[in-house]
Amino acid sequence: MAYYKGCLASLSAKELDISTQALSPKVGLELVELETVTCCGAGDIHEAEPDYYLHLNARILAYAEATGSDTLMTVCNVCTLNLRQANFQLQGDEALLERVNKNLAKVGVPEYRGTVDVRHFLWLVAEGEGYDLLKAAAHKGLKGLKIAPFYGCQILRPSKLLGFEDPDRPSSLERIIEACGGEAIDYPAKIKCCGFPIIQAREETALGELIQPIEQAKEAGADAMVTPCPLCHLSLDAWQSKLKKQTGKDFQMPILHLSQLIGVAAGFQEAELRFRRHVVSVEPMLDKLSV
Repeated sequence: MAYYKGCLASLSAKELDISTQALSPKVGLELVELETVTCCGAGDIHEAEPDYYLHLNARILAYAEATGSDTLMTVCNVCTLNLRQANFQLQGDEALLERVNKNLAKVGVPEYRGTVDVRHFLWLVAEGEGYDLLKAAAHKGLKGLKIAPFYGCQILRPSKLLGFEDPDRPSSLERIIEACGGEAIDYPAKIKCCGFPIIQAREETALGELIQPIEQAKEAGADAMVTPCPLCHLSLDAWQSKLKKQTGKDFQMPILHLSQLIGVAAGFQEAELRFRRHVVSVEPMLDKLSV
């Protein structure tokens, strides 16, 4: 299937791309990476220039369709929402699709016929064949580890566009954690925003959002947290130092990308996981697993 890794997995979160590409064959996914695509625009371009945003995402969808796949796999909540939102508009409006295609043809982009379905990596391994293969791949397991899932907001809402599971009672991450032999920790803030979208404008408010999941996970006894979103990972991992400065609380909570967590259960080594790129050390969790 076509694979769109987005900005963060290409740059500051390369460990997400590396672990995803290493894991994919183990869970039945043959990836065709899109190399001539750009950022999805996140929420910024969508708000400022909605028509430009639509063309930007249509271009990504067109190149995905050109691979011959009917599925475009993402590894980022924000990319998933943006691409599915654009796809919803294009598939539901023939005149709009025709206009966008005419504009993109001027710069050599292949025609988009609207046949691609955008799906997050999480969805592909949380059920069906991917889930069965995941259970087989996770032979080493996570026995003895308590893992707190953090969904973030943009993979759950709006449910009309995403629709994989109940946005108020999701269970896909819990199923994966348990399939890997770990214990899933439940806590209220697992479906909250990480604060990333407003960190530049209102840092105090953003950190007020961020502290909730980390503090609740810590109080519930979690050894680590896992998230399917690199933006959430950036917030949860890198900004713990900001929380320490603001509150005096040094959580030292390891934060894992989803593909890294499954990779640990599958017995992957550092070269395939790249934990050294994290801000908060994952060693305490790994030490507990090796006991």
